[in-house]
Amino acid sequence: MTIKDTPEEWEIRATETPFVGNKTSVRTDEVVMPDGAVVRRDYQVHPGSVGVLALDEEDRVLVIRQYRHPVRQKLWEIPAGLLDVPGENPLHAAQRELYEEAHVKAEDWRVLTDVYTTAGGCDEAVRVFLARNLSDADGERFAVEDEEIDLEYARVPVDELVRGVLAGELHNNCLVVGVFSLVAARAGGGLDALRPADAPWPARPFPS
Repeated sequence: MTIKDTPEEWEIRATETPFVGNKTSVRTDEVVMPDGAVVRRDYQVHPGSVGVLALDEEDRVLVIRQYRHPVRQKLWEIPAGLLDVPGENPLHAAQRELYEEAHVKAEDWRVLTDVYTTAGGCDEAVRVFLARNLSDADGERFAVEDEEIDLEYARVPVDELVRGVLAGELHNNCLVVGVFSLVAARAGGGLDALRPADAPWPARPFPS
């Protein structure tokens, strides 16, 4: 057996969008089950996101502490953001987020991992990049607003992040997935064996 996710789409008898928000919406589909029954499935429609695990020459990860209202916590996260433009190249979006959130640029980019954050209730797909050879970005810092006004920054050793995740102290999805993917890649073929930054992404196709 090949353990690999595969595309599939069951018949939809009807669909509606009862809520449309600023960035996301909620859709209700009437889906035909394998036994012929028709059930309603509600889920959040999301444009997709990118995350950046930025690793410096001292084996530290650039992390940001930000307030997240739905969970009422300040979370340590890696730089991340929405794919604001349909069909946008995810690498370009990741480079933009690293600049806007941390005023940092990177010379070496790889795809670390692709995930669906909550496939049972949301269609959000996230591509997490590994960024290396870091340096300060040119020009003035990006003007932040809202939650980003209160950002805190740190560079934390990989081992300390692993410890924090396993101790139940760090919870951000992209941080957890990114850090453990980094550790797994090092234990496997090495970081240079990761997919190139422009690798295809069927969940959010983009022009080559």
